[in-house]
Amino acid sequence: MEEFIKQNYYTLTIITESLAAVTGLLLYKKYKFTAAKYFIYFLVYLTICDFFSFYTWYVHPEKMFSFLIGTVFEKNHWWATSYWQIGAILFFSFYYHEILKTKRSRAIVKFFGYAYFFFSIIYIILNWDAFFYKFFPILSILSAIIILLCTVFYFIEILQSDKVLTFYRSINFYISFAIFIWWLIITPLDFYDVYFAYEVGNPNRDWNFIFLQWEIFLFANIFMYLTFTFALIWCKPDNN
Repeated sequence: MEEFIKQNYYTLTIITESLAAVTGLLLYKKYKFTAAKYFIYFLVYLTICDFFSFYTWYVHPEKMFSFLIGTVFEKNHWWATSYWQIGAILFFSFYYHEILKTKRSRAIVKFFGYAYFFFSIIYIILNWDAFFYKFFPILSILSAIIILLCTVFYFIEILQSDKVLTFYRSINFYISFAIFIWWLIITPLDFYDVYFAYEVGNPNRDWNFIFLQWEIFLFANIFMYLTFTFALIWCKPDNN
């Protein structure tokens, strides 16, 4: 299993992401007049960004990006933090601001989205060197809180409306469910990033944990993107 994941982690991740993005593009007309169209854009954005994030697999003495060895771009922490921990949270803040109906909930989501963005920029500037070689647990915690906030507000609105009778046909329900579960699973892993050090000879290099982390990320990603794919096909467009 470990050897299979090591050899196919990149391929399986890109395939599941691309499947969701391509499905969204093929069904774009179905969601053209709903907020879900923005989610389709987001899936394409994630697929492209994740594709480029795997450049680190080629930062090797015998591979094409060997010239990055020893530079701040040797690892992709800076890229993942930028497009995922910041970019994805800003998107979900925007998305839930669009789909939530309660004025108070929308205002709270908008406020926390802006607050998180400015805090992230300031925190990165103050920890500029660390930005290139590790993830920031504080950003992971705050992003998880924002996702929790957005999804809980959405679930509460569903329970308080007539949509509770047909929630299983709403794409926003599956989006909320999938990202809620994904963040609960993945967030704790950032606290153990020290064990993910991969330099040869690094005393903190723990391959048992590295493979465990790969397995968790892989299955969490497959679950999330297959849920998105299913939702795009199965669900009916929500009225704005």
